[in-house]
Amino acid sequence: MSETINRRIVLAARPQGKPRPEDFRLEEAPVPEPGAGEMLCRTIYLSLDPYMRGRMSEAPSYARPVGLGEVMTGGTVGQVVRSDLDGFAPGDLVVGAGGWQDYALFRQGEARKVDPGQAPVSTALGVLGMPGQTAYVGLREIGKPEPGETLVVAATSGPVGSAVGQIARIRGCRVVGVAGSQAKCDFVAGELGFDACLDHHAADFAERLRAACPDGIDVYWENVGGRVFETVLPLLNDFARVPVCGLIAWYNATELPPGPDRTPLLLRRALVRRLTIRGFIVSDFAPGDFLTDMGQWLRDGRLRYREDVREGLENAPAAFIGLLGGENFGKLLVRVAPDPTR
Repeated sequence: MSETINRRIVLAARPQGKPRPEDFRLEEAPVPEPGAGEMLCRTIYLSLDPYMRGRMSEAPSYARPVGLGEVMTGGTVGQVVRSDLDGFAPGDLVVGAGGWQDYALFRQGEARKVDPGQAPVSTALGVLGMPGQTAYVGLREIGKPEPGETLVVAATSGPVGSAVGQIARIRGCRVVGVAGSQAKCDFVAGELGFDACLDHHAADFAERLRAACPDGIDVYWENVGGRVFETVLPLLNDFARVPVCGLIAWYNATELPPGPDRTPLLLRRALVRRLTIRGFIVSDFAPGDFLTDMGQWLRDGRLRYREDVREGLENAPAAFIGLLGGENFGKLLVRVAPDPTR
């Protein structure tokens, strides 16, 4: 990586449907100089996450869209190069929203230090970062799993879904995962210890889900939407809770899905079963004991994670497009520069 050139991937066009490589543009600019109250960090890891698809659109959402020509947003782990911020010195490792670029500037409160002695620094973007915190607070505030209940989680081999299922297991739940391939299901049921995991592409998925949940479903963690939600809905028990974290099956849609209007069915089921269906984002809730609990479970071996690391900033667009198609296996990261802790 050049110490004078900052490579940046910017949004070149707003996607219509599935993003294409030409919707992104790799640019070069001088490395920015930190001013008063700023620090300059070199990006080591870039996190790629489904929410970024929404930030590429001008449709109303919970956050401002990325502007055309602006650097794509994204969480990063980086190393401080120069600092005019109290408490930060060259060499420190930090996590923040540095975006898809080699170097980023941060002001006070925009980044926090990462302790490489606690866990690999990449986990600050995964199990000990935004995805893990999403799982932790969403279960605490909305899912509220109780011992003996059945929890089903979609996209269960990903960073949020895998954390959701493992936390629920720690809380004493029976956990059934839903994933997009047999290899992912084998990982979830084997290495992560879920009670079962089902491939939603299987022709008999509905029958297998009913068999795996003989007492119905008390908590359904929604990451996907589409066919998976339609299959889960009839199995929800009275007072079931549905944290809506993501709807990746519909992120690239340009129109409503075909078929009859299922809204009356959904609302009737919500009324009759007294369901709680609540969308949320991680910043809605205080983290509480997130880092303490998750860090301890990680050290105890009760919490495991998997990372899918791609090499090179220039490969971020292709990796992101693949993410939206379910091609990743674990938390998707791009290694932008060598990790000094490894």
